Amino acid sequence: MLHRLIASLLLIALVQSVKTPSVAQANDPANVDALIDAPPNIVIMLVDDAALMDFGAYGGEALTPNIDTLAARGAMFTQYRTSPLCSPSRAMLLTGMDNHLTGIATIPEVLPDAHIDQPGYSMSLEPGVLTLAERLKPEGYQTFMTGKWHMGSGKGDLPSDHGFDRSFALDASGADNWEDKSYMPFYHDAPWFEDGKVAALPDDFYSSEFIVDKMISYLDAANADAPFYAFLGFQAIHIPVQAPPEFTENYNGVYDQGWHALREARHQKAMALGLIPQGAALAPMPEGSRDWDDLTDEDRAVYARRMQVNAGMLEAMDVHIGRLIDHLRETRQFENTIFVITSDNGPEHNRGDNDSRLAFWMGLNGYHVDLEGVGERGSWGFIGPEWANAAASPGALYKFYMSEGGIRAPLIISGPGIPVQRIEAMSLVSDVAPTLLDLIEADASPGSTDAMTGRSLKPVLTGAQDRVYESDEPIGMEVSGNSALYKGDFKITRHMPPTGDATWRLYNMVDDPGETRDLSGELPEKKAELLADYQAYAERVGVLEMPDGYDSLVQIEANTRAKLMKRYGWMLIVFGLFVLVLVYGLWRLIRHFLLIPRKA
Repeated sequence: MLHRLIASLLLIALVQSVKTPSVAQANDPANVDALIDAPPNIVIMLVDDAALMDFGAYGGEALTPNIDTLAARGAMFTQYRTSPLCSPSRAMLLTGMDNHLTGIATIPEVLPDAHIDQPGYSMSLEPGVLTLAERLKPEGYQTFMTGKWHMGSGKGDLPSDHGFDRSFALDASGADNWEDKSYMPFYHDAPWFEDGKVAALPDDFYSSEFIVDKMISYLDAANADAPFYAFLGFQAIHIPVQAPPEFTENYNGVYDQGWHALREARHQKAMALGLIPQGAALAPMPEGSRDWDDLTDEDRAVYARRMQVNAGMLEAMDVHIGRLIDHLRETRQFENTIFVITSDNGPEHNRGDNDSRLAFWMGLNGYHVDLEGVGERGSWGFIGPEWANAAASPGALYKFYMSEGGIRAPLIISGPGIPVQRIEAMSLVSDVAPTLLDLIEADASPGSTDAMTGRSLKPVLTGAQDRVYESDEPIGMEVSGNSALYKGDFKITRHMPPTGDATWRLYNMVDDPGETRDLSGELPEKKAELLADYQAYAERVGVLEMPDGYDSLVQIEANTRAKLMKRYGWMLIVFGLFVLVLVYGLWRLIRHFLLIPRKA
């Protein structure tokens, strides 16, 4: 542990040292406006379910030297917000639009019947919505995509239908990282497609390695005289959390003190890094959380190991990101490439060891949750709500909720024209696409019937402005009833069941970034003001209210049952008829023998 503490302190010193560029550096045309002669390449790398502090550059325990190198040569954002769920975040990232305006307001797994096929809730990119790939192609860009897509399952929904020249895409919320198979009952299989056609995975598949390998193969076959845009959607660190054991072993002992120790350590490190003010309160763990000391020795061992796998999966991904960077260096493209790396939302909290139905499905599909071989082939890895809450520190809660732990994420932008700096201006996932278009001086709306709602971050990247959104400008967000609106120093938020109670609360985000003190009673007029702003946002983008009694856990169970019935209903009917025939036959046979007259 000592060597990791020393490494963390050195990292903090490094990050603080690049917090503010010198005046000479900020005014150097080579670093600001004058991109080198050729149009720059663009690489977006989207990590799945990584917390704000998971990367080493943000204070995490995992070894991520390649990500950290990109951070040290570019801009690190500390007040960036994404959506709390994967599909809406991807839609916002790749279109520059609010998720409701893209058609992907939420994910299909938790969509209630009342919202099916409503405007903004089609669960696929709707007509007139252009992706960044579609906007870059008229600028002469070659466009490539590998990894997780999860933005529509019907005809015309895949990357090849939305501007990507080449793609190898997973059209699901996740999948196994070692094999070509589903990770949850909602999906029959792992739907991988290459250029719109069903594709198989190699026998030696590991997701992070394959996603980079496939991208390198596309780049090798590309026209060297034209710029490219590459989008890599990593499966790390989504469930199932899986990593080669040599990476997992790098974290022996790191998490043995449990989730209370981690959340406190990250909270302290967040203050040291300036991610939160000194003395800011740490939110209590969610109601129902387990105490680390109450676990058995066996349970503590397996849960510590699961968190080791989580860190190992991050490190493995970083190693393969390094391979991509090395390839770009070897092909003399690195210096003229803009890199964006971020996460789609906060850490995943769902468990795999407390549901007999899931255990039954795992047994049928070759999965286990045991300590032996955790993270390896056949292991259904997860970290659970307590580790997720600790990883999300200094924020509250985790993925799916509009708490800071669910939506405050890392964002790194580096490359030509990007000065070395830390940016504390509030920014959103929908700002990335217009920023990239602005950096290459491209038209943000060629042939589009729908305008981007995001803002370009170029003015703050170049130092021309110190903010993206005005101090009195409301910024609204919503996914499946989980809602938030920021305005100035304040935020209102609402969390739906099963973790929340659908009650609006008001927080001062400057004094209380951990969302520990509800000010609704003290500042009712401020709360009413922000609620009115939220209602205006909801009407503007077409937010639908959730049905009475909505609970995302109940909804995903209902949607999964409906999927299973559609997929296997005919088998149940045939089996039912077989049972009826069998019972009828037995009844006839028994009746026959009962009615045979006995001889005197």
